[in-house]
Amino acid sequence: MINSKWIGILFLGFSLLLITSCTRNQAPDLAASDWAQNAVWYQIFPERFRNGDPSNDPVHPRDFSEDLPGWQTHPWNSDFYKRQPWEQNIWPDDFYAMHMNRRYGGDLQGIINKLDYLKDLGITAIYLNPIFDANSHHKYDGNSYHHIDYHFGPDPSGDQAMVKEAGETEDPSTWVWTKADRLFIELLKKAHAKGIHVVIDGVFNHVGLGHFAFKDILKNQQNSRYADWFEIKSWDDPATPGNEFDYHGWWGVKTLPELNEENGTLVDGPYQYIFNSTRRWMDPDNDGDPSDGIDGWRLDVVQEMGDRWWREWHAHIRSINPAIYTTAEIWDVLPQYLTDDMFSSSMNYPFAMAVLDFIIAKDNKIKPSELDKRLEGVRHAYGINTSLGLQNLVTSHDTDRLASMIVNPDRNYDREARPDRTTAIYDIRKPTAQQYHLQKLVAAFQTTYLGAPMIYYGDEVGMWGEDDPGCRKPMLWDDINYEDEMHHPLGQDRPANPVAVNKELHEYYRTIIHLRHEHPALRQGDYETILIDDDQSIFGFRRWNDNESLVAVFNSSSVSQELYLPGSDKWKIIFNLGAARVISADNLILDPHSFVLFEQ
Repeated sequence: MINSKWIGILFLGFSLLLITSCTRNQAPDLAASDWAQNAVWYQIFPERFRNGDPSNDPVHPRDFSEDLPGWQTHPWNSDFYKRQPWEQNIWPDDFYAMHMNRRYGGDLQGIINKLDYLKDLGITAIYLNPIFDANSHHKYDGNSYHHIDYHFGPDPSGDQAMVKEAGETEDPSTWVWTKADRLFIELLKKAHAKGIHVVIDGVFNHVGLGHFAFKDILKNQQNSRYADWFEIKSWDDPATPGNEFDYHGWWGVKTLPELNEENGTLVDGPYQYIFNSTRRWMDPDNDGDPSDGIDGWRLDVVQEMGDRWWREWHAHIRSINPAIYTTAEIWDVLPQYLTDDMFSSSMNYPFAMAVLDFIIAKDNKIKPSELDKRLEGVRHAYGINTSLGLQNLVTSHDTDRLASMIVNPDRNYDREARPDRTTAIYDIRKPTAQQYHLQKLVAAFQTTYLGAPMIYYGDEVGMWGEDDPGCRKPMLWDDINYEDEMHHPLGQDRPANPVAVNKELHEYYRTIIHLRHEHPALRQGDYETILIDDDQSIFGFRRWNDNESLVAVFNSSSVSQELYLPGSDKWKIIFNLGAARVISADNLILDPHSFVLFEQ
């Protein structure tokens, strides 16, 4: 522990052994793309971001085979937990059983229409959850990897008819370009023109029941040309009653058949198909110039596929675009995946868990020394060049919303974060102003610490919600009037909560994101921890380069703290959350749950 009385000595010397540093003098590590180190990410769940073209809205949920009388695209502005008439008729008492059959109509045109919004916010990189054709709202059950979902484009029925007429197979010479495919290429063009990079989700471990190869197996069984594409346990014997056909599903989920691997890589059929599909989106016109393609891939369930596969696939995509960026969905610190022949980066969940335990936890709150230990573990494992490009998220489509985590502290990250998954009470209400203040403190840490911050869509406007599906509510927009949220997924009583864009929170996010862009030291500067005060729950670090030196100090306690800081009246405060007040030449007062950024 470093008591705050030593802070003046530390600022003068920065050489005590108690300081935890991360500089470029360390052993060489993987250098992330320059744009990725400078990025501010924004994760978009396409079906819930913006309905830019109501004419392409679904007329039936494709993952539900039975007729659903009265089904319609869900009203974007409705109380999320209120059951529409068709839902009341089929699932009168179980919100969580029926929500998967909702569609809100989000599409690619909606993303295109809001690129200026993202640009103004300060976003320079977008990560899109799966956009390939699939039956579900989440698209992790792909029907193919070579077509964009029909309902994300302008002509769903026309696209489906075009594909059917083409008689496509796994052979790329049979593939056509649908209107949805072409609209995605237009999205890339428009995003690039605004200086925004685009990374898409690759789900190569499993597919959906509607996948063309799996459908052929269902029809032709072991006589299918795709018979070895999947992990088949048993085939149907037509001479016996019943159906003995069985196969491996991801984590036992039968709606997600797993592709077949041998010797640490995919078997030849899906192997070649994925190679051809990834080339399609990286060099759409196949002219050898990848500038019109995607900027990178986010890869799903990385640890569940063989290392040999990932090395061979990376060699393939880097032969197309040597600068391609890849980020792995791994929830732990696993440097063996971030090497020159594998991934560029990862989703930095360990960062999220440490920062949330420091700032928003109550009974389980960690001390600054524990925070430093956990963050230092990530920095040490990956080195600075890799760390600069890690995606520093705090929430995602797989967790409850940041605002709701603050309302419901002291839960394990991504566990028991839904009313029907725990005996403990999970409060789904709107956060208070003080709870939104804690969200600001988390965002300040994200935008000043080592690594590239990633905002989950809607966090910046105050969206709240429990783990799936509450974290996937339709995005809040100023031009839509929303119903109050007053229903409960379990039928319990609750007060009405007004639903609207939190303009003050949005402006805060915009300000701190632009602050990051204005100071290169916050993006690619070196790092060292300079203040660990466990007694006062104060943590501080320095970011610097050849041209500037910045010091960030966080008070995560619920009371004001006095800090001994010699010469603090000479330092320039460039950002303040809460208040940092200089009371003498050597002393500073930090308000509860506050943050101050100095320029030395």
